[in-house]
Amino acid sequence: MDNLLAFAVASVVLVLIPGPSVLFVVSRAIAHGRRAALGSVVGNSAGVCVVILLVAFGLGSLVERSVLLFTAIKLAGAAYLVYLGVRTFRERGRLSEAIGAGIGGAAPAGVAGHVFRQGFVVGLTNPKTLVFFGAVLPQFVDREAGGVPVQMVVLGLTFVLAALVLDSLWGIMAGTARTWLARSPRRLAVLGGTGGLTMIGLGVGLAVTGRAER
Repeated sequence: MDNLLAFAVASVVLVLIPGPSVLFVVSRAIAHGRRAALGSVVGNSAGVCVVILLVAFGLGSLVERSVLLFTAIKLAGAAYLVYLGVRTFRERGRLSEAIGAGIGGAAPAGVAGHVFRQGFVVGLTNPKTLVFFGAVLPQFVDREAGGVPVQMVVLGLTFVLAALVLDSLWGIMAGTARTWLARSPRRLAVLGGTGGLTMIGLGVGLAVTGRAER
């Protein structure tokens, strides 16, 4: 129980630091509303669950030992972030149209599934999460108690629970602010452009960050 509580605190600290997941959730909330934001949170958490299973059953240690595998995962995540950032920046002028269509009703048909899939990829390819599980998670496991993979899964699900709660709060707050943002197309364009550039910068920074700096 002591290990579980300590890992829960470490998880909350990591989740509170804004990263690719938070930025993605906020951008979906602004464009499509709270329901789409929550869909992206669920998708992201599903991607993280896959990472947990991979780490619990051996991928974590493999990534720690293989520079090539770590680099491949890192570059895949970076490329996807840059792709999303470019799309967000190019579509910044259409935010007011998207918000106008969504206010007062559900997100357009197909958006929920789309943001879920995008969130899943962001969660699956987030090197920060993978390294956290690969390098930090094993330190909280009681190896003498046995059942190490199961312990890792339980600890990992604690992280997912923290992420679900805190990322959902980000999405709800951003979704609530979209009505105010809808009053000014210029505001929206600036926000969309800034968010897109930030996501691109995050992806580029991730791509050039060395293994020793992670």
